[in-house]
Amino acid sequence: MSYILPNTGHRVSLRTIFILIAISLIAAGCWMFRSTAPKPAGPEHIDEPAPFPGLLFTFPTPQTRLDDTNNPAVFMPTESGKIESAGYGSTRTRKFGKWFLPAFHEGVDIAPTEHDSKGRAKDPVFAVADGRVTYVSRTGGNSSYGIYVVLLHKDTIGEYYTLYAHLASAGADLKEGTAVSRGAEIGRIGNTSTMGIPIQRSHLHIEFGTMLNDRFSAWFRKEKLKPFHGNMHGYNLAGLNPMDLFPYMTNGQYFILQQYITNCSVAFRLIVPVNGKPDYYCRYPSLWTGGDPVSGAIVMDVSESKVPLQARAATEEEAASLRKHKPRVLEVFPEVLGRNGSRLIVEENGNWTLGRNGEQWLEILLYR
Repeated sequence: MSYILPNTGHRVSLRTIFILIAISLIAAGCWMFRSTAPKPAGPEHIDEPAPFPGLLFTFPTPQTRLDDTNNPAVFMPTESGKIESAGYGSTRTRKFGKWFLPAFHEGVDIAPTEHDSKGRAKDPVFAVADGRVTYVSRTGGNSSYGIYVVLLHKDTIGEYYTLYAHLASAGADLKEGTAVSRGAEIGRIGNTSTMGIPIQRSHLHIEFGTMLNDRFSAWFRKEKLKPFHGNMHGYNLAGLNPMDLFPYMTNGQYFILQQYITNCSVAFRLIVPVNGKPDYYCRYPSLWTGGDPVSGAIVMDVSESKVPLQARAATEEEAASLRKHKPRVLEVFPEVLGRNGSRLIVEENGNWTLGRNGEQWLEILLYR
């Protein structure tokens, strides 16, 4: 028996028609099953973390005129009265033995805005950015910093510190690991120090920068030095220019240390023998520009203070140029080095070499 399909004139058997209907029903059932059956489990979509925007900054005291750099009511000069002595860099002169030599100031000294009837500063001190407490020294006679607080702040490059010194007091609730928010009060302006700062010259000394070595405490104990301040001893802290942070306190822009430090000016360049990559470049890996130091030496750029900047593995030829396995100054940039108050390198008979300060600095940096 057969059947003629409408509109076509084709003749097909009933058996063929039944087969076609059965195939259609099976296909429809499969489609319905797929549409209603639970979907097999697969990897969940994980949103990519948003790029780190940086940190917002606020003023460290009620003083907001930090762009007025020539005003002794804003910045506290030393007893010399020279306003530049309150600033960052080789801005001071001190007596070293028989000689008066340039001295490097790693921070900025901010004057108080208010005094009590006895002439004591009344200004509170604030955390300039979100961070956590890493150290509080509550004994004024234990350091030239006096009573001081150190905070650590996150950045894509790694953690950096801000330091608040010469405080009259530090917040009683501040303990290592305590989280602090931008603008939180952490102390009061004072004059504490082993350097005998008079009350009328009370001020906030503020620093920010990088830490040379996470194993500094072990080096310090090995040297049997005192007093002990853990890793937050001045020997282990390399200060950048706090004045470069002041615009961020007024314009509401985010500060990213990685962008800042990679643009810092180089004062001199060293080739240094090493036993592996230094801890510093493991904690600040983006400053390492390439290669494993298989040659046993690295080439390192250094700022005018003591901040290690970018570094790389030395070539075999460069490593072979080292004499008696001692560091060598490769290049000096006098316009950046300036008065050379840090004296990491010194000039002798027209040749630049590491000075005593530089030898200690490098020993700390490379300690393993």
